[in-house]
Amino acid sequence: MKKVLALVLAVCMVIGLAACGGGSTPANNTPANNSNNVAPASEIAGTYKVLVWCPAEAKALTTKQIEAFNKDNKLGIVIEATVNEMSESEAGTQVLNDVSAGPDLYFFAQDQLARLVQGAGIAKLGEAASKKVKDESDKAAVAAATTGDQIYAYPLTSDNGYFMYYDKSVIKEEDVDSLEKLIEACKAAGKRFSMETDTSAWYIASFFFATGCVSEWTADKDGVFTNVKDTFNSPEGLIAAKGLYKLQSAKDVHVSSSNVADFSANPASAIVVSGTWAYNDVKKILGDNMGATDLPSFNVDGKDYHMGSFNGCKLLGVKPQTDVKKGAALNQLAQYLTDYDHQVERFNELGWGPANLEAQKIDAVKNNAAQVAINAQNQYATVQGQIHGSWWDIAKVIGTDVGNSDGSDAGLQKALDNYKAAIDELFKIDYSGKIFVGAWNEWNNADEKFAMTKDGNNFTITLDVPQSDYMGGRIVTPGDWGTELGYAQVTTGKELMNPEMADPAKNGDNNIVFAAPGTYTVTTDGTSITIVKK
Repeated sequence: MKKVLALVLAVCMVIGLAACGGGSTPANNTPANNSNNVAPASEIAGTYKVLVWCPAEAKALTTKQIEAFNKDNKLGIVIEATVNEMSESEAGTQVLNDVSAGPDLYFFAQDQLARLVQGAGIAKLGEAASKKVKDESDKAAVAAATTGDQIYAYPLTSDNGYFMYYDKSVIKEEDVDSLEKLIEACKAAGKRFSMETDTSAWYIASFFFATGCVSEWTADKDGVFTNVKDTFNSPEGLIAAKGLYKLQSAKDVHVSSSNVADFSANPASAIVVSGTWAYNDVKKILGDNMGATDLPSFNVDGKDYHMGSFNGCKLLGVKPQTDVKKGAALNQLAQYLTDYDHQVERFNELGWGPANLEAQKIDAVKNNAAQVAINAQNQYATVQGQIHGSWWDIAKVIGTDVGNSDGSDAGLQKALDNYKAAIDELFKIDYSGKIFVGAWNEWNNADEKFAMTKDGNNFTITLDVPQSDYMGGRIVTPGDWGTELGYAQVTTGKELMNPEMADPAKNGDNNIVFAAPGTYTVTTDGTSITIVKK
């Protein structure tokens, strides 16, 4: 026992910045000094098989950077990495499909952090690692990586926001600050204005932030949401809805899209609200006619309101490890991939805006048109903290309701009332339980009729599965769409399910899809699932 304890303590000293929480911080950000001179190297030397998920556009660079880590590190660590493609927006859900079989390192969008913590899909950083993140990253990135008062991830970028790209051959520079003038310019030229306001709460929120509205969520150390301060349903929210209606009601101009391919569509858009990730594609389409700037203002009752936005981040998560040495090696790799040099390299090759404060100061970043535009917009941005997963579905309906209204105060207020009622329902839910949500209850993840009964460490439900085209569902925390338990966790009763669902490519949501209608008892201990047909 003493020998094992000594090894753990030594590993903690070596990794310094990893989840053990001890050790010292490297003197600078260069690979040669990234904790590589800390001794004793032999304690975590070895070869480790590692699964990494990153978006498709970053796969080649991530693979190259891992190979460089194997050459640069002085700790004797060799990473045998399998790098698979996974978008940041889907990573959190897919990790929670099956944490044990999931990636050791993964890129993810910050809004997924709370449920990754709640689902035990991410390891927290130690004290020294947290200090490094705080010292070297901007405040938005630090907030993005934090739930409660604990940091859980390494910042990759601080540019996950949006601004306005425009065609300078159509849009005059003197008109870019006015939503009303931009709509008229597009109409006069037979062009379109692309902003994803029918289906995306992320973009819809820009109108509400413009008038001072907030939706601020509080999560505890376990990632459970305990409170929200939301003022979308307010006099200021009604002003925002009026601004949104101006765009939604411009049916011959507005396109609900953030796809920069709209610049070459027929009819083409003269404006697309998107982000830094689209810069290279826009440049290819528009060439010298590419313009990039902050979002415009809209006018209501003689007063201008500058449109806001979310300022978000991309993060790198480390899966909790049972092997302390592997966990230490993974944290060394995570620090390397997110240090100054490699954030700069990522910016140069992919256009990803760094979260590292020093990297943000280099001329290439400061002079990049997309970075200039996002920095200008960030003056009006709201830092994207942890947000309840259901909020995105609730808030996006505002766009639909506003667009379908008659534009009157009463019609717009009804849209806000509907939104507020849905928010209030979230906090009537018992988040300590489980719910078996699916086609049988129209995917209502707050439906108490399908709450599972707790008995000791087990949760159980007996339900009738009616005949339908898709007889599937999954076990989740009530009110949350993060997949916790599904097909991959079934240990008894797999023969009762549709065999096609064994293919992850056909079952990306890890759903339990029954082969036939009937009455089933489903039991889980939080790790495995047993299904019996009555």
